[in-house]
Amino acid sequence: MKLLAILLSLSLLHAAKEPATYETIYSGGSLPNVKSKQYLKLFIGSDGIRLYAEHHGRERDDEAALSLLATAITDVSYGQEVHRRVGTAVAVGVFTLGVGALVALSKSKKHYIGIVWADGDHKGGIVLQADKDEFRGILAALEGLTGKKATNTDPPSK
Repeated sequence: MKLLAILLSLSLLHAAKEPATYETIYSGGSLPNVKSKQYLKLFIGSDGIRLYAEHHGRERDDEAALSLLATAITDVSYGQEVHRRVGTAVAVGVFTLGVGALVALSKSKKHYIGIVWADGDHKGGIVLQADKDEFRGILAALEGLTGKKATNTDPPSK
């Protein structure tokens, strides 16, 4: 029983050292060498975050597009952008009239995470688009790393 507890403890310690990895899309901000809509790999470790640009599905090995210590992150925010799929509805409606009308009423949500930092003279911010299945995990990891509660930037519902 003691051996099982020791093995479990060691595996948890090993897992805690591994950074969480997420695939995101750069939507804008203070990264001069990164283009809008470029895929970025976000690593959230125990001491900070790193972003690497992806090229042809592989991250670049040379240098991180952004590397921040947790203490430099001053704000974490999130929001959603909702688009009606009108363009898709028109395209589908040309071929199947009924399906096109149904698609026009559907919505697609994009989930955005904002990170603001200040580290001496090095200040900036970025907005990352996250997958709908991962954005809550990213927010939880950033909140745990920084100790700051993420703020919702969406306007209140009426």
